[in-house]
Amino acid sequence: MLLATRGLGKSFGNVVALRDVSFDVAQGEVHGLMGENGAGKSTLIKLLTGLHQASAGEILLDGAPVAFASPREAQRAGVAAVYQEINLIPERSVAANIYLGREPRRGPLTDSNRMVREAAALLSRYGLGIDPRRPLRSLGLGLQQMVSIARVVSLGARVVIMDEPTSALSGAEVEVLFGVVEQLRNEGKGIVYVSHRLSECYRLCDRLTVLRDGAKVESARTADLPRGRLIAAMLGREAAAAGPDRSERAAHARAVESGALALGVRGLSWRRRVVDVSLSVRRGEILGLAGLLGSGRTETLKAIYGAETPERGSVALEERPLGSLTPSRSIRNGLAFLSEDRRAEGIFPRLSVRENLTAAVLPRISRFGVVSRRRQTELVERYVASLGIKTSGPAALISELSGGNQQKVLIARALCTAPKVVMLDDPTRGIDVGAKAEVHRAIRALAREGLGVLVTSSEVEEIMELADRLVVLSEGAVSGELTTAGREPEDVLALLAGTESAGTEGPAAS
Repeated sequence: MLLATRGLGKSFGNVVALRDVSFDVAQGEVHGLMGENGAGKSTLIKLLTGLHQASAGEILLDGAPVAFASPREAQRAGVAAVYQEINLIPERSVAANIYLGREPRRGPLTDSNRMVREAAALLSRYGLGIDPRRPLRSLGLGLQQMVSIARVVSLGARVVIMDEPTSALSGAEVEVLFGVVEQLRNEGKGIVYVSHRLSECYRLCDRLTVLRDGAKVESARTADLPRGRLIAAMLGREAAAAGPDRSERAAHARAVESGALALGVRGLSWRRRVVDVSLSVRRGEILGLAGLLGSGRTETLKAIYGAETPERGSVALEERPLGSLTPSRSIRNGLAFLSEDRRAEGIFPRLSVRENLTAAVLPRISRFGVVSRRRQTELVERYVASLGIKTSGPAALISELSGGNQQKVLIARALCTAPKVVMLDDPTRGIDVGAKAEVHRAIRALAREGLGVLVTSSEVEEIMELADRLVVLSEGAVSGELTTAGREPEDVLALLAGTESAGTEGPAAS
């Protein structure tokens, strides 16, 4: 094997990020590395490229153990990565970026003519008609990505790691990238290809390996790995928190079928990440958005809310069109949104529970710019009690609360705005099983009060446990819909795989 790991592990303090992972890539092979968020893909890449050093196990290059102390050492040995973020200098020329830090010299000066000639030959070798004298910033993201790949090749890389290389590319740019990957394979390079897009991986990859929770859970030749089995390996089959039994859920689903429409979305599109999405949520209904990482779950919620500006489509609340979509207009009209990234886009870690909970309604409880402490305290006491928020008091820093209780404070913040519809993006992400059950109870309580709820989750069993009905997304578009009463996780896996039976489908040709 060209590059291999044996029993590789990495811990950060008491947190085990990767454990006992054996992985390899051969010359002339494209090996797909799959897994949801937090699976361990990024940690493995950082170990292979010398950004982190392993806590256990070993890395082998051409069969000999290696220990890269830095990315530069890994590059010198022939192992380099191309990341989805472009790490080049936009003001410099294409040629200067390709040979950055290794410019050909004529005496003490840079030999610009030679650098341009060599860059042109390299770009031509991969069918890239790019003028090497152009400033990098004048190119689209797709061509900038190709320049990144050309730079890696110019370093003498024999192993090229591509981390989500098509995430920001157009359809035409993706085809150009695929051509470059094929050329690299034909030259005998080993390619580790990380992507959440199944169609790409089944088209390009010779083998697929799946990581989950830091461990390798599946590895097989692409031709021998059905999509249903791949998806089941990625998502796992952990038990969800206990909820209503099937008869209760069926009765509830029948009751909300005739309820008034709370949210209507028609033909919503944003870039290539949300594609002609239509869905509806009735009062008292919990609608789940299911899909793999990169399916467009988060982007769809943000487009509905107005955090991203859709190019086409419409959103209506209680059958009243919202018109131009912005977060402030959504809040005023009764649409609330909780981000999946609680720390970066949710809580204010240096503020109190009181300040976090009431942050969205300060204008309503203020007079001449002075916040009414009485009204603020009333709101906090009401939601601390109704949602069972465990805190030492309203003045406690929110950062001192558990993840589950932080999430309940954010749900309370949304409820303070008197919404008609609440959208929750992976609301139990990063919290323990007990806290998940409490958040689930809070979400069901919202529906019982007549709110429409739109929720996502990266766990199939959790979204089935919560939702009355599921809309399944794939690469930004709706690929299916089903009611959850009486259904099994295999039914959702089948929709995710695009088959009638998740367990019997063979790999797709695309």
